[in-house]
Amino acid sequence: MQKKLIALAVAATALTTGSAFAQTNVTIYGSVDVGFTHRGDNVAKHTGSKNSIDSGISSGNRLGFTGTEDLGNGVKALFTLEAGFNVDDGQQGQGGRLFGRQAFLGLTGGFGTAIAGRLYTPHYSFLAAVDPFRSGTVGQYRNVFGAGINVGGENLFDPTRVDNAIAYVSPSWSGFNVTVAYSNNAIGQEATENGGDNRVWAILPRYTNGPLDVALSYHQIKSHDTDNVDIKNWALGGTYNFGSAKLHAFYDQNKWNDPFEIDTTIKLKSWLLGVSVPFGKHALQASYTQSKLSLTGVSGKSRQWALGYTYTLSKRTNFYAAVSDISNDRKRKGNWPSAVPLIGGNSFAAVSGDSSNGGAGYQNGLQFGLKHTF
Repeated sequence: MQKKLIALAVAATALTTGSAFAQTNVTIYGSVDVGFTHRGDNVAKHTGSKNSIDSGISSGNRLGFTGTEDLGNGVKALFTLEAGFNVDDGQQGQGGRLFGRQAFLGLTGGFGTAIAGRLYTPHYSFLAAVDPFRSGTVGQYRNVFGAGINVGGENLFDPTRVDNAIAYVSPSWSGFNVTVAYSNNAIGQEATENGGDNRVWAILPRYTNGPLDVALSYHQIKSHDTDNVDIKNWALGGTYNFGSAKLHAFYDQNKWNDPFEIDTTIKLKSWLLGVSVPFGKHALQASYTQSKLSLTGVSGKSRQWALGYTYTLSKRTNFYAAVSDISNDRKRKGNWPSAVPLIGGNSFAAVSGDSSNGGAGYQNGLQFGLKHTF
């Protein structure tokens, strides 16, 4: 997890500062990913299929710096500034933020690692590592989470990143470590008197030993905007590497209060079972993911199966392909309140998105592309 938090780095505009080149411990690197997507079977009736040239399909494009400075006594300062961009239209990612992917500064040593800034959440970092598709392509696990409850464009069922955050990653004790994190406001700057701030608390104990990697994640999000959403999430999952194949599995549950003013508690339960099989320069991925949204007496499900293939062209370049198909319940089960959109409707439909592109209401997808890292 420590390596997950101290990830890739920083924006091209940082090159103009000049000071980065004076430090021998600063690294510039990134990735470029572009490919073709065909999507079909839209949730909305009478909507035809869509073909597009997309970027950041298997993983978001990035460019940046990461660095450390030795402070003595086994302590180092570290930073990461990471920018996202689109290859197909040349625009910045993450809504035009300069350092939208990550931006943090911290200290690391025998005591562990402490950082502050715009960070990946422990929940997302772990589930993305468990997913055979690593939260990329149309096979990603996040598709069946639906649109969820969004604040500032961020899905609060499974937020990728949070602003105004601090995190601590403990040292590893015989394969066991703990990550704890807190955000004072998940999206944007804190408000006057902290009115409307969306606070996040998270903890992730994790055990890694040989072929086994397993963790339990818990986080709570209190959204103090107009909906006053209070979401509690826990997830259990992991991987086991048999050598010839790796097994992937997780169970995830979101429970939140009544944002629709219908006096009930709403739950979203999701699970994944998958496998990845490497052989030489080739690798296969497969997964089945299911999500169930429910409240008192009523429910609806979304289901996704996905297949993927990767071919390693070189140490830095690979070709990939993926296909997925989603089925959403289209009939109400029980007396579904009109205030709550049905799974298969616009708000809670599972759709075929990927690492950088939304699904636009489509329920199946086919993709292939090329990714290069440097």
